[in-house]
Amino acid sequence: MTDPIRVLIADDQVLLRGSLRVLLDTTPGFEVAGEAGDGAETVELAAVAKPDVILMDVRMPIMDGIEATRRICSTMPDIRVLILTTFDLDAYVYAGLRAGASGFLLKDTVPADLLAAVRVVASGEALLAPTVTRRLIAEFANRPDAGRPRSADLDLLTAREREVLTLVARGLSNTELADHLSLSVATIKTHIGHLLAKLHARDRAQLVIVAYETGLVRPSANRDRSAPTRDWK
Repeated sequence: MTDPIRVLIADDQVLLRGSLRVLLDTTPGFEVAGEAGDGAETVELAAVAKPDVILMDVRMPIMDGIEATRRICSTMPDIRVLILTTFDLDAYVYAGLRAGASGFLLKDTVPADLLAAVRVVASGEALLAPTVTRRLIAEFANRPDAGRPRSADLDLLTAREREVLTLVARGLSNTELADHLSLSVATIKTHIGHLLAKLHARDRAQLVIVAYETGLVRPSANRDRSAPTRDWK
């Protein structure tokens, strides 16, 4: 029997935490590892409870969800963070992903999609809501070049790996990558694994960040794409 996915709920709204707990507790395959009402408490509880996934609110007292995400992802890399917020703003999207979050969903997401998102993030994949990539692209387009990783960071990649990384950033799923490159899905997953290792990325979301920040992918080439991972539903 597969172990349940252990989820820590971090939100300053008691009613919302209660609703999420009921949803998770009544769905087979999930287990609530605890609840936290602020970012500092979330960091402390994560170290003790060691959940698989944290449902992280952005705006919380004492320490916000972005800083909590940064601290958790830097010290507890096995824990995945799924940011859940009502604020669909560029700054939160970018800051959350840069902090190490593996996904970003709005709080009006239907329960079935939220559960699917938790499963995807728990499996080690990344997940972004359909509007996130366009907003992320706009953020990169407006940022100055200073502080971005150098293109030399990609020197360890083979030509094929660069091609795969480019297509990942443009929004292709593994199946679409396999079709586009005339490769098997297994081979695509191998390439993705190599990219994660060489670029020291936690997951697919971080690969998208690297592709844009190094200039490998330019915003103008991707404005019509949707989410970097679309095969989570």
